[in-house]
Amino acid sequence: MKKIKIAIYFAAGLMIAPLATSCSDYLDKEPDTELTTEMVFENRDKVYSWLSYIYNIIHKPDKWSLTADGYEVLADDITPSKRWEQWDWNEVIGKITGRWTINSTWGGNLWHMMPRYIRHGYIFNDKVKAMPDHDLPQSEINNMKNEVKFLCAYAWWQLAENYGGIPFKPDYIAPTDFTLSELMVGQSKFDDVVDYCDKEMLEAANALPAVYEDPSKYGRINKIMALTVRSRMLLFAASPIVNGNPWYVNYRNNEGEQIFNPTYDHNKWIKAVDACKLVIDEAEKAGYALYTEPGPNGGIDPFWSTYNVHIKKWSEGNHEITFPVTKDNDYRATFLRTASVREYGGGNGLGVYQGLVDAFFTANGLPIDDPNSGYSEKGFSTTIDKRADITSWNYGTGKEGEITNRGIFNMYCNREPRFYNAVSFHGSWLAVGNRPYNFFYNGRDNIQSSSPHDAPQNGYLVRKGLCVTDNYLTGAITDRQGFTYRLAFTYLDYAEASNEAYNTPEARQQSLIYVNKIRERAGVRKYTFENVAVNNEEYIHVDNTQEAVRKIVRMERRVELCCENNRWYDIRRWLIAEELPEMVGDDYGMNSQGKNANDFFKRTVYQTRIWKRQYYWFPIYVDEYEKNPNLVEAPFWLD
Repeated sequence: MKKIKIAIYFAAGLMIAPLATSCSDYLDKEPDTELTTEMVFENRDKVYSWLSYIYNIIHKPDKWSLTADGYEVLADDITPSKRWEQWDWNEVIGKITGRWTINSTWGGNLWHMMPRYIRHGYIFNDKVKAMPDHDLPQSEINNMKNEVKFLCAYAWWQLAENYGGIPFKPDYIAPTDFTLSELMVGQSKFDDVVDYCDKEMLEAANALPAVYEDPSKYGRINKIMALTVRSRMLLFAASPIVNGNPWYVNYRNNEGEQIFNPTYDHNKWIKAVDACKLVIDEAEKAGYALYTEPGPNGGIDPFWSTYNVHIKKWSEGNHEITFPVTKDNDYRATFLRTASVREYGGGNGLGVYQGLVDAFFTANGLPIDDPNSGYSEKGFSTTIDKRADITSWNYGTGKEGEITNRGIFNMYCNREPRFYNAVSFHGSWLAVGNRPYNFFYNGRDNIQSSSPHDAPQNGYLVRKGLCVTDNYLTGAITDRQGFTYRLAFTYLDYAEASNEAYNTPEARQQSLIYVNKIRERAGVRKYTFENVAVNNEEYIHVDNTQEAVRKIVRMERRVELCCENNRWYDIRRWLIAEELPEMVGDDYGMNSQGKNANDFFKRTVYQTRIWKRQYYWFPIYVDEYEKNPNLVEAPFWLD
């Protein structure tokens, strides 16, 4: 019988670890002997333990992975306190301030761990078998194998999405008599990886249910989860970063092949839009929908809807979740702690960029730079903003239906509902404390004299995804459902892909339909190519051009999907990072050293960021290509 001493490799043989060691959490040795693969797959519990290990391919639990290892802080939505650099945040803070090199480690650990999970997946699908006498029927085995088929493809895609060129040897399990040179292969063409993952994900999706009838299986890979990841992969593959990008014409593997095709292929956009529409059709047919709560007049309450979509579980009616994550939710340990004020046990330093504050629309649905938006950065409110479309939302002033109180800086007044559910600013309501936030220097929530590292560095804390009544100090914390994607992601993916794939009035109208679905839920005016008033409902006119639609889609993505690990994905694939002021220079916020309103409410530089072109791809850690001379470092990292 074959003992579990099979080495685990990153397709190219970059790392070696005994399987019995790497999986010691569930592959226990029997007395006086080593556990064999045959023994594992003859034991129902160990089969499920092996499957559970493969599920680690779902790398971070959800949008709450705003940690020292998360993607979110690499973009321009979330900004951690630079004072946290003295702890485990030093890696990511170093990356955003220009100290990212081929020697920089990353706790996300994709390069090291994904190949292990992939190999476990291949062994699983090769060895697993039905055990009807032990409540493991063939139908369950078939389902498991399709879950694993998707998960392995998802692991390959996570590597390619982050590193670009990767060693790629799919459907391969190294024999016990391997030689290291056999496994030291170079990187494959990016499109080859995408084509393989596309096929595997679609096959898995077509064999899996859209919703499991057994609620205990919630969180297991299903059709909608697989189709969602596939559609986002194809959207990335159609985007400027890898679709005809001349920057990478000299980026070749060890055999001289171009890793990224420098020739633009418009058909990739067509594949992307078809993939997105497939997700929408299959999801809606299975009962998935944008989460909404009714307002007092029979319409949608935008405040509760845009808040609870991040709080409520599927079992509580939130059928917008298309990729749930049911294990290792770090909301309690990381996000709640870092976004909460010190008085309630928090680190009090996970903020948002001023650019994100500025990105939210005003109450009439216009961007703040539109002269008709009503936006102002001068003075303070003299009235209470009380809106009629709210049922009982009391997270604005602590009183039902009130959004902002008198005396609030006008920058924060008259804004759309999503803004108030995403950003905590001076004077906004701290529900757990039943009082307003005080971010003035040495105010209740900005005490710098005793603990300067636990204070908001630019006058804001992130609120999106935070259950505002949770108390980290006492442990009174809401039981949450983590997720990676929700249907709104796919609506906006489809809106973008439709506009890019078919530059026609009909395609642009499709884009507007799905952007408007998001805006209707958010309580802001929708767009139209026609007259400003349509069917007695006031709309916002937009020019019927591809460029105009592209602009509104990107604005909507910035707001709707902010702080959900999407922005890094977008600014990379659009190749716009060097165009964004907060990615390449001075970052502004309110003056955290201001002791009063006159001093505090001023756009003030709090840090300076550095962006280099090589940052579009993670570098291969120097040790890896020193082990394997067939690897080629990612573009521009060795310039």
